[in-house]
Amino acid sequence: MGVPALGVPATNDSDGARKAIETLKSFGPVLAVKLYRLTLEPTPAIPILPCLDHEAMLHETIAPHAAAYLQDASSGDLHELVFIPSHQRIEVDTVSTWGEHSAASHQRLLAMLAERYGDHSVRVKGPSWWRGERRVANACRAQVSLRDVLLSNDTASVKAQIDRLQTIASLMEKQSRVASWGIRTVTGTVLAAAAFVLFAVFGFLTPTLGESGVTNLRYAMISLLGGVFLYYGMKAVQLTEMSNRVWKRTAEYNLILSERKRLGL
Repeated sequence: MGVPALGVPATNDSDGARKAIETLKSFGPVLAVKLYRLTLEPTPAIPILPCLDHEAMLHETIAPHAAAYLQDASSGDLHELVFIPSHQRIEVDTVSTWGEHSAASHQRLLAMLAERYGDHSVRVKGPSWWRGERRVANACRAQVSLRDVLLSNDTASVKAQIDRLQTIASLMEKQSRVASWGIRTVTGTVLAAAAFVLFAVFGFLTPTLGESGVTNLRYAMISLLGGVFLYYGMKAVQLTEMSNRVWKRTAEYNLILSERKRLGL
């Protein structure tokens, strides 16, 4: 099934997502749903918000999907499931619900999915080390828990916690700019100094090391400098992405809180 045009939901995908979410109610209540290029009819009386991660990508290569925050009726633990109807795939995202469920509840969820969604492939998505998702989850949870956002009656207090997290996200973004500008500032100076060492200083070593020895030494220094700049450049990119993910988490939490207020939940 092809990806629908921008803003036009695929009817079959929407029906498949609606039926899948209805089936989840046997495991526990669905507390909120995130949609990407889908609609739910009739609209359930729970917070419905866009999938910010994929909407922000501004391209059409992601299949329409629905993500549901689900509460285990037997334990109260929280889980997130992503349904991709066109691919008959379910992803269990443990990053957004980091620290909100036990291993036993996670296994009960997987057993339920195997029983009720036998025709779907199920994949568990854990935190990515490269993207720093565990650090992002810990930073968010230190300020506000997903459980409070979805269930707490003290919405004023939760809103204050989200605002604190948003402030931290802004500071993280500024810190990533410092790292990025630091790399840009020192690159020119270091390269100029390296060029002098490579061609002036190393030239005096030719009688001792030979032409091939000096050439190999120059290559080694160039490789070392390239590796150092690449590391710090990628580190700055990683910090920027992490700050963006924290900011998007605050935006998602604010949307959930606004929807809960609108629905009187």
